[in-house]
Amino acid sequence: MKETAAKRRDRDSKAKEPKEPGPEPQDVEMPEEEAANAAKQPKELDSVTLEDIKEHVKQIEKAVSGKEPRFVLRALRALPSTSRRLNTNVLHKAVTGFFTNNSTTRDFLLGFLEEPMEMAEGEVQFRPRTGKAASSPLLPEVEAYLQLLLVVHLTNNKRYAEARKVSDDLLQKIGSKNRRALDLVAAKCYYYHARVYEFLQQFDTIRSFLHTRLRTATLRHDADGQAVLLNLLLRNYLHFNLYDQAEKLVSKSVFPELANNNEWARYLYYTGRIKAIQLEYSEARRTLTNALRKAPQHTAVGFKQTVHKLLIVVELLLGEIPDRLQFRQPSLKRSLMPYFLLTQAVRTGNLAKFNQVLEQFGEKFQTDGTYTLIIRLRHNVIKTGVRMISLSYSRISLADIAQKLQLDSPEDAEFIVAKAIRDGVIEASINHEKGFVQSKETMDIYGTREPQLAFHQRISFCLDIHNMSVKAMRFPPKAYNKDLESAEERREREQQDLEFAKEMAEDDDDSFP
Repeated sequence: MKETAAKRRDRDSKAKEPKEPGPEPQDVEMPEEEAANAAKQPKELDSVTLEDIKEHVKQIEKAVSGKEPRFVLRALRALPSTSRRLNTNVLHKAVTGFFTNNSTTRDFLLGFLEEPMEMAEGEVQFRPRTGKAASSPLLPEVEAYLQLLLVVHLTNNKRYAEARKVSDDLLQKIGSKNRRALDLVAAKCYYYHARVYEFLQQFDTIRSFLHTRLRTATLRHDADGQAVLLNLLLRNYLHFNLYDQAEKLVSKSVFPELANNNEWARYLYYTGRIKAIQLEYSEARRTLTNALRKAPQHTAVGFKQTVHKLLIVVELLLGEIPDRLQFRQPSLKRSLMPYFLLTQAVRTGNLAKFNQVLEQFGEKFQTDGTYTLIIRLRHNVIKTGVRMISLSYSRISLADIAQKLQLDSPEDAEFIVAKAIRDGVIEASINHEKGFVQSKETMDIYGTREPQLAFHQRISFCLDIHNMSVKAMRFPPKAYNKDLESAEERREREQQDLEFAKEMAEDDDDSFP
């Protein structure tokens, strides 16, 4: 047994010995092939982008001819992905290929693009319009879409002054047209027009222009234009802290029910900000919750971060503690860290920690636009501290309360405790002569209206979800009359009935002598 064990150890040690490294396979350099592939990839990407633009133009033309706006929506829905692949070469070919009849607009647009490189051998020229189509003028919808692509490209490259010139010319053309098929493209043009002026720090100069277009869109029953213009005006007012004007605009206008979910989410967020500033915290929480529900589920991370920041502050102002799970979401964890520390300070009623968080992240709160609301939280922190003291001590002096809450004097503590008693925060009484607070016995919460109010809030939430789900349902166009007969079928049926009636009459005549 000893010999076999020794042999086994020798065999294992030999198996574990590393093998002598042989000659490593050398990488074969292929500089010419790699260079050719690297040159092919951008060209292939450009050709794919041009084909996508050509397909989008076909969709728009199909929408105009068939009076079906859903085809325009397909083209505009792909605009973000198309804009990321735009470059000077693609736009130059697209403008040259489509604007075959209008040389004035073509030269104007090409003036903002650099001359592309010379075409390589074997590269096919982009000619989407040939024959009679090349001599016919472009549809206003197609022309607006192509010019919008140039505005988006210039904006993405931070060439805002040039983008403003192109956008001004585009909106001047759109304003002179009254076509329902142009409404969806025009709404997108309004959005990028406002973004260009916002980047140029000239956002206030287009306020009257937006009001004029909103009036026109309302008279024409342009739901998409109304939604976009209302949101742009609200953004304009809130950008300059004009909350009174924004509230008047909301109260005197009706947001169209047919607007898409993205515009609804923006409108609900702006409305929530206005309500929060005006101390209507319950309404603000309701609108902000609906904004999160309307927002895209897997994208628009920045928008959801902004809404969550405001919603957390509003919930804290309502005296509620936000759910810890929303602070742990991967897309929100980093941006909500200051608000998590703020929530901890409010929950524990620690005024020193609250002041520390406010001092450390004050600039970030100002950038987020929540600083003025967070300043109001100081009273909530003090109220929470008073509640914690009331639960911990059945009797405590006002001097000790002032020391624990870091107040200036026992008189300040007396005023704060008196206000907390009046607001129903705590159940206690103050002995002014001896200077102490006597807490009362805690009453049964089920003997109050608190459970009823909680159930009412949950039922209202479920009913709101049901109503919005019903409104968001989409039905195919003209589905109500698919079982009805057409005019030709009705005429054939009536002709057959007449012939049958004649035959019956002839049979009746033959039966009599």
